[in-house]
Amino acid sequence: MLHDGQKALVVDPGDAQPVRDALRREGLLLESILVTHHHVDHTGGVAELRDATGAQVFGPAGEEMPEPLTRLSGGEGCTSVGLRFQVLDVPGHTAGHIAFYCEAMDSAPLLFCGDTLFSGGCGRLFEGTPAQMLASLESLSALPDTTRICCTHEYTLSNLKFACAVEPDNADLQQYLAQCQQLRAQDLPTLPSNMALERKINPFLRSRLPALIAAATQHDAAMVHRDGAFATLRQWKNEYR
Repeated sequence: MLHDGQKALVVDPGDAQPVRDALRREGLLLESILVTHHHVDHTGGVAELRDATGAQVFGPAGEEMPEPLTRLSGGEGCTSVGLRFQVLDVPGHTAGHIAFYCEAMDSAPLLFCGDTLFSGGCGRLFEGTPAQMLASLESLSALPDTTRICCTHEYTLSNLKFACAVEPDNADLQQYLAQCQQLRAQDLPTLPSNMALERKINPFLRSRLPALIAAATQHDAAMVHRDGAFATLRQWKNEYR
């Protein structure tokens, strides 16, 4: 949730009740709902919130969504709580996944990226191809260093466990893991992350680097040869325990 003290927006509300509780607690009116993709854990609360508050819903142009809503594609945008959001097409996790990017909120960029980019990881490929997801991640990685990454799941520790298996000698990764372990031990979130950090520690933003290609090749040389290092890393993560 973002708010200006009076009006609020929420992103990907899978459940309406926590949002309604927060609105009541803070004395806020819900102005809009931003939705990144069609999965029910991101849309389950949309209809109830829209019907209860009259909030305007913005979502992807190419996916099945709770109607009515304003459908958006990459290059378009929307405005809420006085902030202008640019829409980015980021297919991979789903075929029509979008992200919302605000160039400046409290002087730093803000990214709502749904299940495309996580801290230390990326989303599973349910509908898109590895090439699509890699292109989407590289487009996000090109955003400014200070971009705050507001993804939609607290998967950081499990992602970093895998990242350490892939790149065990990455000192930045080890330092970040220790910080995140301390935060979670206090029941605090690891998010938001930022783009400069993710480029240092996230294997899915680093898959073209020699060390990551070598790790992927050691894991499955045939798949690297056929589908590339990124696809190999994503499949490795799918199977990693």
